[in-house]
Amino acid sequence: MIKVLITEDSPVIRGYLKHILSSDADIKVVWTAQDGEEAVRMAAEHQPDVITMDIHMPKMDGFEATRKIMETHPVPIVIVSASWNPEEVDKTFRTMEAGAVAALEKPRGMGHPNANSSVKELLQTVKLMSQVKVVRRWAKNRHVRTDVTVPGKVEAGPSRIQSKIRLVAIGASTGGPLVLQTILSGIPKDFPVPIVIVQHIATGFLSGLRDWLSRNSVIQVRIAENKEMVQPGHAYLAPDGFQMGIDKYGRVLLDKNPTQFTLCPSVSYMFQSVIESYKDQVTCVLCTGMGRDGAEEMKILRGKGGVTIAQDKETSIVHGMPGEAIRLGGAEHVLPSNQIAEKLVQLVMPDQASA
Repeated sequence: MIKVLITEDSPVIRGYLKHILSSDADIKVVWTAQDGEEAVRMAAEHQPDVITMDIHMPKMDGFEATRKIMETHPVPIVIVSASWNPEEVDKTFRTMEAGAVAALEKPRGMGHPNANSSVKELLQTVKLMSQVKVVRRWAKNRHVRTDVTVPGKVEAGPSRIQSKIRLVAIGASTGGPLVLQTILSGIPKDFPVPIVIVQHIATGFLSGLRDWLSRNSVIQVRIAENKEMVQPGHAYLAPDGFQMGIDKYGRVLLDKNPTQFTLCPSVSYMFQSVIESYKDQVTCVLCTGMGRDGAEEMKILRGKGGVTIAQDKETSIVHGMPGEAIRLGGAEHVLPSNQIAEKLVQLVMPDQASA
């Protein structure tokens, strides 16, 4: 039984969250808190398996409560926030930086077309995050494990450090925003190729993610627009509700038509597109997230001689996607999150990396 503490100042929303979570036989709501101060105290006293955390609350907000809980009695914290409120969205990403493991939009009320999907996502996320037994705050330079080069069809060695790479493609899901921040903050302004990204995230949070990543990076982070040309030293996020591909001319192609992919945007769709357009001149990176989105395509790219990178288990909140790529033999390099940017610079800018 997963023991949950709900933190929410609105009695109505608090009751609705309790109703939703209690509908699952594997979840038991055992405590509720109406502000951050109560949540900090209850986390210490009762040690719940998961905490759902509102952002805007009296006395102590969700950011400060998360920071205190993660410093004293670490618990997997799922932010349940209002994506329409720019102030809350901005603080949501700061709260993830403080240690929260996932962020969701507050579930829609009955009768809303997205009500069932938002309820399902909340239940799935709470159950998945309950399995994260050790919650890590990923301070820069904390993880010192060296690169693991995985045997496979592609020969590893100095000859693989090459400047022919024309594009970097990154896929991420649960736990991904903080990993993206870690990667992009390590990319220099003169990085000579574009970076394209699919990050699975709740609808309404993408603009906040872009702004947060931009503040922590020297390169420009954008939400991709249809038919725009991707530029070196820029990172492009796939927009909500669109599949994103890149053609051989470096042009963004957004598609809203149904495809064989259940996720939208899909990492697999993007990886297929860039492999078709760039052959072995693209590097694909697969980061933390549940499922297997992008794993098969990583294997295909590695078989064609392209460079592939998977995040390691130790720094992944959920090792589903990168773990599947490793299992299939599709990951040439397995790296902690804070070494991925350095590897990309070595691959794309070998002269600078060796200087």
